Amino acid sequence: MASPRYVRNAVPHLTLPASPFGPAPARLHYREQGRGPAVAILHGGWGYRVYSFDPQMRVLAAAHRVVAPDRSGYGGSGDLADLPAGFHQLAAQETMGALDALGIGEAVLWGHSDGAVIAAWAAILHPRRVRGLVLEAFHYLKAKEASAAFFETGASAPEQLGEQPARAMAEDHGDPRWRAVVGMNSRAWLRIIEQGRRGERDLYQGRLAEVRAPVLLLHGRRDPRTEPGEIEAARRDLPRARLALLDAGHSPHSGRAGAEATRLAAAFAAEAWDGRG
Repeated sequence: MASPRYVRNAVPHLTLPASPFGPAPARLHYREQGRGPAVAILHGGWGYRVYSFDPQMRVLAAAHRVVAPDRSGYGGSGDLADLPAGFHQLAAQETMGALDALGIGEAVLWGHSDGAVIAAWAAILHPRRVRGLVLEAFHYLKAKEASAAFFETGASAPEQLGEQPARAMAEDHGDPRWRAVVGMNSRAWLRIIEQGRRGERDLYQGRLAEVRAPVLLLHGRRDPRTEPGEIEAARRDLPRARLALLDAGHSPHSGRAGAEATRLAAAFAAEAWDGRG
């Protein structure tokens, strides 16, 4: 059987012969800086721009090739009407396909929020390709009761989530497309919360302990999306993970703790590539 053809275009898009999210071929926008051992940035459920990684990419690019693809449904990539069940696993598969298209065999993955879940799934499904994981604002439990009202607002009235996020998402996804992006992510999370109410415990089908790559958990002490005991539960599955609790909310890298979050992640990436992670 012939190998799939991956196309890297002159503009910052790549084309996958297939994506688990829908019609082939799939065209994904990406950002890239630097040279060296690879680090891939995996954005959260609202996309890349609202919690921008631009400063982190510049820092990491001094020693690494840094890439940040927009997943299907986000930013400059193709539209999705909705996120299907199991979208984190599907996004992990698409992410590895994007790395293939960019000629990247192994990488350290830095995922934020939904991107952290996707990064963890990538390490479960493709353990030999993940050198290390920076899991920022990590989600573990399905029963996110404290976040149910937040996602209900996102599903029905996303403009109420704030003027600054709305501006950033309009820049990233376009207006009014950003409302559809927030809506599809919120509906997906409401379905996950309902699964948690029915007794499904975690987002990894009990497989998180299969992760063998070194892990850095970057987490804000004031993260409103974190349930009581959630980080402790995740650490029971990841007993060797390092935990950095920063004075931050849901996005340590883009707030006042950004410099420290970046320093920790950059040092971890260097160690993971040196085999010291």
